[in-house]
Amino acid sequence: MDNKRCEIQPINLEERYDLGKEVVAEQFMTEIRVSDENFHEDNIAEVNKDGGSFNGEIEHMFSLRQSSLPEIFANSSRRGLDQCVLPSVGVLETQRNLLVDNHGIVMSKSKSQKDSRRHDLKLDRLSQRDKEKLIANLVKIQNDGTVEVDLAKNDPVASELLELHSVESAALHVDDIVPNLNKSVPRLKVALLVVGTRGDVQPFLAMAKRLQEYGHHVRLATHSNFSGFVKSAGVEFYPLGGDPRVLAGYMARNKGLIPSAPGEISIQRKQLKAIIGSLLPACTEPDIETGAPFRAQAIIANPPAYGHVHAAEALGVPLHIFFTMPWTPTYEFPHPLARVPQSYGNWLSYIIVDLLIWWGIRSYINDFRKRKLKLPPIAYFSMYHGSISHLPTGYMWSPHVVPKPRDWGPLVDVVGYCFLNLGSRYRPSGVFVEWMKKGQKPIYIGFGSMPLEDPCKTTTIIMEALKDTGQRGILDRGWGDLGIFSEVPDHIFLLENCPHDWLFPQCSAVVHHGGAGTTATGLRAGCPTTIVPFFGDQFFWGDRIHQKGLGPQPIPIAELSIDSLSSAIRCMLQAEVKTRVMELAKLIENEDGVAAAVGAFHRHLPHEMPKSPTPSEPGEDEFSNPIQWFFSKIGSFCWRVCS
Repeated sequence: MDNKRCEIQPINLEERYDLGKEVVAEQFMTEIRVSDENFHEDNIAEVNKDGGSFNGEIEHMFSLRQSSLPEIFANSSRRGLDQCVLPSVGVLETQRNLLVDNHGIVMSKSKSQKDSRRHDLKLDRLSQRDKEKLIANLVKIQNDGTVEVDLAKNDPVASELLELHSVESAALHVDDIVPNLNKSVPRLKVALLVVGTRGDVQPFLAMAKRLQEYGHHVRLATHSNFSGFVKSAGVEFYPLGGDPRVLAGYMARNKGLIPSAPGEISIQRKQLKAIIGSLLPACTEPDIETGAPFRAQAIIANPPAYGHVHAAEALGVPLHIFFTMPWTPTYEFPHPLARVPQSYGNWLSYIIVDLLIWWGIRSYINDFRKRKLKLPPIAYFSMYHGSISHLPTGYMWSPHVVPKPRDWGPLVDVVGYCFLNLGSRYRPSGVFVEWMKKGQKPIYIGFGSMPLEDPCKTTTIIMEALKDTGQRGILDRGWGDLGIFSEVPDHIFLLENCPHDWLFPQCSAVVHHGGAGTTATGLRAGCPTTIVPFFGDQFFWGDRIHQKGLGPQPIPIAELSIDSLSSAIRCMLQAEVKTRVMELAKLIENEDGVAAAVGAFHRHLPHEMPKSPTPSEPGEDEFSNPIQWFFSKIGSFCWRVCS
């Protein structure tokens, strides 16, 4: 049997980030489009009411997967999104002492100034056709959905873009940091905009609960599927458009964001329209159940909530990005959705992915800006700071798993895993308790929200691999209908809707799809891990697990077999692997990612917050007048009926 997946690389759990070596890294994101002979450089495409122009652009994106990138134009001129740059930058700290009084939150604050110099690129002086050829040689979409950035094919354009990065980056020294200043942060109305599966929503729900403890009025806006989940935690819910089951299925079939077949275009278009169209109401509409007024004074969002920065610009409020996968350019590793043959192209891979995403959503964004936000559209031929690089950003993973890259400046924090801790309230069934007592600790196998093309085949592979290795297994049905048996074998238990933070400590090892949240929970429980990635950042986390010596090489779902899974199980059961995972688990247990995330949010708020709602918009005492209360109830009823 082939045991090559059992090779474990040495690790160093004591990796640290030297704060004295920070640099401020600010990148531009270039807007790109397919060339049109009748389209002039100073034009802005008009978007049809039905979004028809977007359909054509997605069809062009589909063609990316068939060959090298078609003719693309790139140009540079800063546009209006700089209004969303927050003026203050916080000192990187893992803890802050926050004191709450009757007037607000008293906290420490410091800032540094950033250098934003313009640079005249040689690339900008080239003709449109020359630019198109240069970019076309730089990028190719692979069949697995990743973006291949091959710098060797076109060193001139690569060196130009890398030169832009070096010019726009300015070193930040400890001496440059302004001493801490006491600052009071008022209680705010905060909208959290989250697009994704339950694993994406869960860390934001933990953050929302902690924000409420500081007196903020928090609304978590996400898909209707998670309404009960959010409300059960005592957090206000508002529905965002899009269906996470459809989104997960689309991502799994297409291995990423780019449609792989013409039939996928309408699916992507419909989901994007629904998501973007729901963002403004999520920040401004009254509570659906109570009719209580709400207008966001700050926004927290994950990057897939496309349009977040535009909603923040229209409302004039600060925006803070949080995410569970790398989205800020760095030289240390490539974008999780990209493939870079040359290591020095890592930073550029983030810019390219940003370009492709912008290319796909630009028509909807401009329609959103013009019709909903009453903002001017963004010219297609322009350049502005990369999608989130100019925004405060917090990454929800442990620095012991992925340390903060040295070229991420003070706008970026690695806050740690944000656990919701649902297990304390879970009560397992008597049948499950009895099964657990009958033998050794089982291996957990489940793929969460990932759809399976052939659940029966996958179930058979798992059953045979467990039998081959003499292990018991817990199969989590998930959204892929795993665990289809005519008769369930004694060594297997089928389980649904069990909190991982309760379940994983009962297991000897875990096999899953590599979602960031599931990966985090498994590591905190001290479980050796095998990741079976389907798409996106799941490959990134699978590689990281293997590099850290916490499990075998990842097994892509298309390569899952009895032999590969059996080999992975034997690898996870090695004593040295278990020892490494337990060492890491102790470090993670001592972190408080939720506290660090909330601290980062407070720290990066601007010195001058947006003004409170005008008298025509009720504030904190919104229902002190009985007449106001009466009419708010009537308005709420009418709104629900019309909806």
